Amino acid sequence: MSENEDDIILSELDDEELVQQMMDDLYDGLKEEIEEGVNILLERGWEPYRVLTEPLVGGMTIVGHDFRDGILFVPEVLLAAGAMKGGMAILKPLLVETGAPKQGKMVIGTVKGDIHDIGKNLVAMMMEGAGFEIVDLGINNPVEEYLDAIRREEADILGMSALLTTTMPYMKVVIDTMKEQGIRDDYIVLVGGAPLNEEFGRAIGADAYCRDAAVAVETAKTFIARKHNQGVAS
Repeated sequence: MSENEDDIILSELDDEELVQQMMDDLYDGLKEEIEEGVNILLERGWEPYRVLTEPLVGGMTIVGHDFRDGILFVPEVLLAAGAMKGGMAILKPLLVETGAPKQGKMVIGTVKGDIHDIGKNLVAMMMEGAGFEIVDLGINNPVEEYLDAIRREEADILGMSALLTTTMPYMKVVIDTMKEQGIRDDYIVLVGGAPLNEEFGRAIGADAYCRDAAVAVETAKTFIARKHNQGVAS
């Protein structure tokens, strides 16, 4: 911790400065500072949803972009994610109470044969931060696992992740099985992972390929809004 970090007393900052400081602290993975900042804003009468979106989701969006651009690396992202979790733990019960806007429900997991989960975890956290309910299946998921979960959880979105070129094709197995069972159109299917691209996403029949966590959140919101509109129209 640098000396000037010691000199900053969070409670003495005004709201705008505090949000900025919290975004910096989140970027640096300072969990205790984030928890303190969240509590200060709540004491000042901020709505839980606003605390979530401005300093936390705002900060994680920057982390997500810098991770994508190679400015931040996995250890730093995990630290930031840990700090975000600390803030989320305080906010979660309050968000439930205040009935924060529920965006939708997403089942997410890494595909069979693949044990990489950092990108997936980041997406899950950012989605949760944006008001989605997340059911995280973890790693190495066979098709049955995904399909059981989306049915059981009555999910809106299925998110699949892969980091290996050898496991990427398994996403198509899942989507093809959904088609065979006649349930493909009941769900929004989002895919992501380093070796994927938009062309691959289209080729396997996914609704969209999301290159990073920030894009995943925006894409999910767009599709959910569209789904609601169709629901109204039909």
